Parts: sequence; C-alpha cells; structure tokens
Amino acid sequence: MSTYHLRTSIAVSDIQKAVAFYEGKLGLQVLESGPSADIAEGSRVYGSGGGPALNVYQSVTAGKSQATLATWYVDDIDQIVDELVSAGVTFIRYDQFEHDAKGICARAGGGRIAWFQDPDGNTFALEADV
Repeated sequence: MSTYHLRTSIAVSDIQKAVAFYEGKLGLQVLESGPSADIAEGSRVYGSGGGPALNVYQSVTAGKSQATLATWYVDDIDQIVDELVSAGVTFIRYDQFEHDAKGICARAGGGRIAWFQDPDGNTFALEADV
C-alpha cells in the first residue's frame, strides 16, 4: 500500500456550505468535482501540497467523528492562523491544553498545534515544528 497515493475523505452534510468553507475560507483549489452517491456535484477533490489531498463529499455521516481528521504541516503557524482568522475561521480551545491568545498550544514532543472545525464539526489541525 505504501506505493499508492493516499487522500483523506471528509463527509459533509451540505456540499454548498462545504464549498463556501473549503474554497472561500481555506482557499483550497478544486481539482475535480463529481457525484456523491445520488447527489450530482456532491463531491469535490481539493489540492494541497502540490497534489490531490482532500476529498469532500455530501453524506449523512458528516461530523460524526470527534478526532482530528487531517493536519496541515506549516512553516509559520502564527501567520496561517492569522490568515484563517481573517477569513472567518474560528480556532478551538481544549480545556486540557494551555493555548496562547491565538489558540495555538505546545505540541507533545515539541512544536506547536492549533485546531479548527468545518461547518459540520469535522476537526482539522495546523502543526509547526517551531
């Protein structure tokens, strides 16, 4: 399996709300769109890091996981958090962690991490080594 490309799939309840978030707020580029089950144009494949990385599709299973579903590894976490906040993204603060004013906290083993959610409550992270 290690020789094949891997793409994360995220279920959303409303593809149009998802498009507004993933394209409008996160600025992801659409590589392709298509059906999701019986929903015409119910899915999108977004590029990140130079290739297809994220499949977003409409499904009744949207937002069921409380786990972090995907992580972007960034060089300047402060800058990316500022850009996303300016675009309307809200960062999550977990009671068990100590966050700075931007919602960023120390990552186990070093580095820093911040979490945010899409409109369905799917959780994503930003991580930086410094």
